[in-house]
Amino acid sequence: MFELLNTNMNRILCSISSDFVQQFRLNFIEKDRWKYLLKGLGVTLEITFLAVIIGILIGTIVAIIRTTYDTHGAETRNQFLKFILSVLNLLCKIYLTVIRGTPVVVQILISYYIIFVSSNNKILIAVITFGFNSGAYVAEIIRSGIQSIDRGQYEAGRSLGFSYVKTMIYFIAPQAFKNVLPTLANEFIVLLKETAVSGYIALEDLTKGGDIIRSVTYSPIMPLFAVALIYLVLVMFFTWLVGNLERSLRKDER
Repeated sequence: MFELLNTNMNRILCSISSDFVQQFRLNFIEKDRWKYLLKGLGVTLEITFLAVIIGILIGTIVAIIRTTYDTHGAETRNQFLKFILSVLNLLCKIYLTVIRGTPVVVQILISYYIIFVSSNNKILIAVITFGFNSGAYVAEIIRSGIQSIDRGQYEAGRSLGFSYVKTMIYFIAPQAFKNVLPTLANEFIVLLKETAVSGYIALEDLTKGGDIIRSVTYSPIMPLFAVALIYLVLVMFFTWLVGNLERSLRKDER
């Protein structure tokens, strides 16, 4: 009886193994369909890295404007400068409200079908859209970092003869950036996963690559699980890097 059961189990395992190999060959080996995933991975990483750079630039500018208005807006005696700060702060608030209050998938559709309707460069459209989206969240991250710096640092810079701008550049910004660096790294991980909606504008990113394979082979399980596994490995890798970064920063503070 045990021999019969063992024989049946071996047959089942062989059948499962054979089906797995056949499905793997169908989805990835035949006609080099694995290249869809490889190409899509490259597009996803390209969009993510470039969008993060844009997001940090926009976020830093917005954070400095809002922080300057909150800390020095009421104290500024120059009425023209005060008016400019008020306008810039209002524009920043509108930007933050709109971007953080609407889904990123809607934003990329608006960019593709309305704002950049005459452009055929889908990667550029995705980079700009995700960059502006990330900038809204980065702005609040950096602003919290700037506000965490003791006000005495401003006074120390001014007492040494530095202007407000130079004090911000040489004293405040480096300390704030160090404080929020792990959070910015986590924003990069979040952005990496958000780029999965790029397929809505027919951009062949990693998710779209898996969808193309599925549409050809009519086998959804393996390509979709492969995409999920790749995202998981990427997130785990970058999470590990962020963890090492946080540990190194803690060591420097000792």
